[in-house]
Amino acid sequence: MYTIPLIAGVFLVWYSLAILTEEEKYAIKNSFKTANYFWIGCALFMGFLSNLSRAYRFRFMLEPLGYMPNFLNSTMAVFSTYLVNLIIPRSGEVLRAGLHKKYDEIPLNKALGVIVAERISDVLMLLIFIAIAFSLQAPVIESILFKNSTPTSIALKLLILIACPFLIVKLYRYFKKSNNATVKKIVLFIQGLGLGIMSIFKMKKKWPFLIHTLIIWALYFIMFYLGTYSLKEIEGITLDAVVVGFVVGALSMTITNGGLGVYPVLVALVLTKFGQEKVAALAFGWILWTCQTLLVIVGGCLSMVLMPIYNDWLKKKESKG
Repeated sequence: MYTIPLIAGVFLVWYSLAILTEEEKYAIKNSFKTANYFWIGCALFMGFLSNLSRAYRFRFMLEPLGYMPNFLNSTMAVFSTYLVNLIIPRSGEVLRAGLHKKYDEIPLNKALGVIVAERISDVLMLLIFIAIAFSLQAPVIESILFKNSTPTSIALKLLILIACPFLIVKLYRYFKKSNNATVKKIVLFIQGLGLGIMSIFKMKKKWPFLIHTLIIWALYFIMFYLGTYSLKEIEGITLDAVVVGFVVGALSMTITNGGLGVYPVLVALVLTKFGQEKVAALAFGWILWTCQTLLVIVGGCLSMVLMPIYNDWLKKKESKG
């Protein structure tokens, strides 16, 4: 089950390259060579700053629960999350909670609950960007995302989305009445998870949390925008195209592992609909996705190696003090 998105992503990478002509493949390779990596570097720096902001925001959410993780631990946990998510979708969130349990002594369920709350705030921000994109270019987004959808399939998806929360609440109430020891442990875990999610409403520093949430998504958008300067062929792209391209790119990240095989194709599809040449649009998508993925891999690998070393150093420092 967990390997399906990865397999689908690899297939899409192969397929998207297989349908290109030799001339188009050569043009894309040449775009990698001629791209202005100064702007790519600036874009990646924005991505790096967004991770720092995310790590700092995490501390605001844990404060009402009586915990304050080390900032470097929080930062390295964020990078580790993205790295593991490239292999198994959403497993990085569990790893992140586990890292905070190990190094910051934060209960797993509460850390995971806060991470879920984080994701909820991120979904809300994405919905805001989707609303902005629809207000600018609704026909373009509909043609890309809902091309093969029927009114029946859309209604069914909405029905499932609405029914799920009610089903979860009903199951929770049923399990809460059980006297089974295992079930009780599950209920306690869910309660801790709920406390983590509710921390978003209990935190004293709501405004700093909101500001950091806005900063994170502003940095994501700026990262995409700065990337457009990397290729001369797509310089001068309109703001509408940037907003829609950013939204579709962000959504593609949820389809396969880190947008593998999907991100470049969908971003290119958006840009071509705004008049950009196909090869240049596809090259841009591949360059931006490749560089973002390399940042995740390098940052994640370094974090996984350095995190235990750093925490061992902290323990020795505390014992001497």
